[in-house]
This record gives sequence, C-alpha cells and structure tokens, in this order.
Amino acid sequence: MAIEEAKYSVVEREDAFELRQYQPQIIAETVVEGDFDQVGNEGFRRLFKYISGNNRSKKSISMNAPVSQEKTYEKITMTAPVNQEKIGEKWIITFLMPSQYTMENIPEPLDPRIVLKKIPGNLMASMRYSGTWSKIRYEDKKTRLYEMIKKRGLKPEGEPIFARYNSPFMPWFLRRNEVLIPVKLIH
Repeated sequence: MAIEEAKYSVVEREDAFELRQYQPQIIAETVVEGDFDQVGNEGFRRLFKYISGNNRSKKSISMNAPVSQEKTYEKITMTAPVNQEKIGEKWIITFLMPSQYTMENIPEPLDPRIVLKKIPGNLMASMRYSGTWSKIRYEDKKTRLYEMIKKRGLKPEGEPIFARYNSPFMPWFLRRNEVLIPVKLIH
C-alpha cells in the first residue's frame, strides 16, 4: 500500500545524512506528557482515531508518513521578569495530512487535544537509520546529526524531531526512522 510522504528536494547527501528543502505541509498534532518511549503510542492512538473518522465530517483520512515526535517546552509568562520553565516531559506528536487538503477543507477534529497547523516550507537536516524505536538509538543518531550540521556550518533552528515511517507491524530491522533538525544556512 502506497503511503504519501512529506514532499522535499535533496540539497546535499552524504551516507545517511541529507540536507532537505521541504515544501509547506499541513499537520495534525497533539501534545503528550511522559517519557520518550511511551508518548509515541498515546499520541499515535489519538491521531489515528482522528484520521479514522473521529472528526466533524466523519471522514476517513489516508495515513501518511512520517509520524513525528518532538520535545516541547511549556512557557510560563510572568509580569516581571519573564521566565521560561520546563514542566514535566511534554512531546508533540504529529501526522502529516494528505496534500489534497487545505486548511479550509480538512475535516475538523472532535478531540480538542488535536490541532491542525500549516507548516511553511523549511530546510531540514536528516539522519536516516533502520531498526528499533528506542531512545538510545534516537539519541545516538541525533548526536551524529548535530556533528554533521556543525561540520557543514549550518545553524540548528529548532528542536530535533523523531520521524517514524513504518507501522509497528513492520519487522524492526526493516523500519525506516529519521532524526530531523530544522537548520539555517550561515553565510
């Protein structure tokens, strides 16, 4: 079964590293609190219910890839001074929406924990790998990706994203995974 993936062009490639220019896209996202290994399942279930018809139109939406997981920080604003404080472990889990949808025609989620967003095109550094979805493998690849970014004189512009392309039913050794980091060219 063919699954639509995020559209991008490869700017540079070296082994498992790619520098990609992504096109604008629409995502459905939910925020889940917990540790790395647990939040993906909870977020996936919420979003899967949404694309399976738990929306105002009761319409099924095609599954796309990747499913992304990204750490988020809660900002707390005070009158004076303005502080930022990390509260617990919160992660943003996202599903890419099919390209035929616009913000005007995409079915509205019934679950208030799901938000639809249009993401502008952006430049991303990517490290591809296969295997399990463990935090140890993710952290190792993330470290290697930061080294490749530094080597190329790029500047990280956001939090790392853990991207999963296959279902849990895919044998672990065949799974496609990536760490993605938004970057900016430094001149």
